Amino acid sequence: MKKKIAFICVHNSCRSQIAEALGKHLRGDEFDFYSAGTETKPRINQDAVRLLKQLYGIDMELTQYSKTFDKIPDPDIAVSMGCDVGCPFIGRSFDADWGLSDPTGKSDDVFIEVIKAIEKNIKAL
Repeated sequence: MKKKIAFICVHNSCRSQIAEALGKHLRGDEFDFYSAGTETKPRINQDAVRLLKQLYGIDMELTQYSKTFDKIPDPDIAVSMGCDVGCPFIGRSFDADWGLSDPTGKSDDVFIEVIKAIEKNIKAL
């Protein structure tokens, strides 16, 4: 049975979505990856969608959508993406906090920096 890893943000529209997509892409044979938030957005961040397509050929919008924590299975490992927009409460403590700043509204360079940090952290799981 594969361990379930959940990436948690407040809005589940950017960092956690990137982590879910990269987790599935890089290590989906080892773990089951999920993302969720304490709130939702109508769409995944379009800069994140565009850059994941450009860098990895991944189309997040085919299989992912913004969802709340109660809509995913109970994870074995819960990872906070960073609390710069407020720390989500999920009814338990996090196993890790990756401390990543939200790149929403920033340049592609800032987005790519965050994407590469997420990739590095997933490879180190």
